[in-house]
Amino acid sequence: MTLAQIVERRLRGLAERYAMDEDGVRALAAILELQAEDPTASTTVRDPAFAIDRHVADSLSALDVASVREAGVIVDIGSGAGWPGLALAAALPRARVTLLEAAARHCRYLERAIEVAGLANAGVVNARAESWPGGIGSHDVATARALAALPVVCEYAAPLLAPGGTLVAWKGAVGEDEAEDGRAAAAELGLMAVEVRRTEPFAGAREHTLHVFRKGAGTPARFPRRPGMATKRPLSAKK
Repeated sequence: MTLAQIVERRLRGLAERYAMDEDGVRALAAILELQAEDPTASTTVRDPAFAIDRHVADSLSALDVASVREAGVIVDIGSGAGWPGLALAAALPRARVTLLEAAARHCRYLERAIEVAGLANAGVVNARAESWPGGIGSHDVATARALAALPVVCEYAAPLLAPGGTLVAWKGAVGEDEAEDGRAAAAELGLMAVEVRRTEPFAGAREHTLHVFRKGAGTPARFPRRPGMATKRPLSAKK
């Protein structure tokens, strides 16, 4: 079996699992091809035989969360190489997906990926999460994959979420200190921890978790803080 056939077969399996249409399959195949060839893609996992699992399957695992499947407006914070935002845009053609990325060079790649994939429902915004007033309070779902510690991710996402909106953060193993700080930050930001969902997006995947938060109250007016403060002085359970 050729590499192209292996990738095609795996894509078909994911499409069946997540009820993805033919346009979505073609879009993801095109992105995998671009990522393999374009040196500006912000990832070290370029080979489609590995990227289909490490990027696509891992990204699509969020569709097991009902609020993600039902979302109308999604923001992918710190999008980098475009995962999970590109995968969710391909799988959810009725949703509007914004790839929010601070680095202009990454944004140029993301725009190329959207173009080659024909994803009319996706767009790129070149901004930091703390410096995007147009995004405040307007998203059903915010995603962040391997972006930062949980308190930082919560602080980036909370202002961008509409009431009742959901944050999904992709993480590996999370220590108790980070988990406790994440819960404390969430409470301060108007979020509540809903679940930690263990996932196995591909055979042999270890310590893959989705940390799910819901916006149950308004985010205090002092947020977002100025750029950089979330990482320099992260919210913590330790007062």
